Amino acid sequence: MSKYLDGLNETFKEYFKILSSEFPEFLNDYINTPAMQKQAGISVSCGTIYTKLFNYKYWYSSLDHSVAVALIIWNFTKDKKQTLSGLFHDISTPAFKHVIDFMNGDNETQESTEDLTVEMIRNSKEIMDLLDRDGIKLEEVCDYHIYPIADNDTPRLSSDRLEYTLSNGLGVRLNLFSLDDIREIYNDIIVLNDEEGTIELGFKTKEIAEKFVHNMKLLSCSYVDTKTKLTMTFLADVMKKMSEYKLITKEEMYTLSEKEVVERIEACDKENISQCFKLWEAGPKVIESETPIENIYGGITKGKLRYINPLVKTDNGNCRIKDISNKASGDIESVLNYKPAKYGYFDFEF
Repeated sequence: MSKYLDGLNETFKEYFKILSSEFPEFLNDYINTPAMQKQAGISVSCGTIYTKLFNYKYWYSSLDHSVAVALIIWNFTKDKKQTLSGLFHDISTPAFKHVIDFMNGDNETQESTEDLTVEMIRNSKEIMDLLDRDGIKLEEVCDYHIYPIADNDTPRLSSDRLEYTLSNGLGVRLNLFSLDDIREIYNDIIVLNDEEGTIELGFKTKEIAEKFVHNMKLLSCSYVDTKTKLTMTFLADVMKKMSEYKLITKEEMYTLSEKEVVERIEACDKENISQCFKLWEAGPKVIESETPIENIYGGITKGKLRYINPLVKTDNGNCRIKDISNKASGDIESVLNYKPAKYGYFDFEF
């Protein structure tokens, strides 16, 4: 067993075994590079894990998510290049993950940091040496979008979308799935051809697809609820102010761990940055409103809508679950029509 796997808690060790009964040994050298290990200090929670507004069961890092995506791809393709593309897909993730997209004004697509993926891989001598050793070209692993099992457009089911739904439902965000639930769902997934003849992950069984979609609905709505969007907006504003005061550089957002960034914010003596950050950590009151409120922090909040409408194999061909299940259709419509209050605020000034 690799050093990385040794460090996982028992729940995630079992979860990873479900994703792939075999842990491909070639991954270990890549996981142990400094560029990948940096992702171990970044939570998939986009910073929300640091406030008592949320009650999370587990710490789950960007590295954990990336390894899990790689395992799913390996399970369904046994292709080293595709698997590595999954491992590297979040290598350019900065502290607080998609918060930096909010900082860049990219609230609704959350892709502003992805262009750095090639640069991050190219600048890692250790990764480039391993790729050279394995006879793999940079362009074959630096963009997981070229592999439809790894990634595809919403609302299709990809390895990335599948992984964060399963792990977030396992307790990383909400307690929706047991390990047995995940095993049942995962064992029902197969590779299918979609409406355009492109391969895509889908389900063998309508009922299991319905179960997956129902919990997807709960997660999808949680990603864009007021306290989540407001938290990400607040952290983006904190990082902007830290940057303006030259207390953190753009480069450091990509090189420091979140623990180091949090310590730097808490020690900040400019304006009321540290005071408001500590109020946020303690779990401030969240105020929702359809009209603007003066003299407290907040405003209009926007986020990225994430949902999945997977394929299901039927006697009449491969169909989207929304087209063959009233239950799943209702769940998906709930996501598409979910509209929290227009304005969100914390009960402090910043």
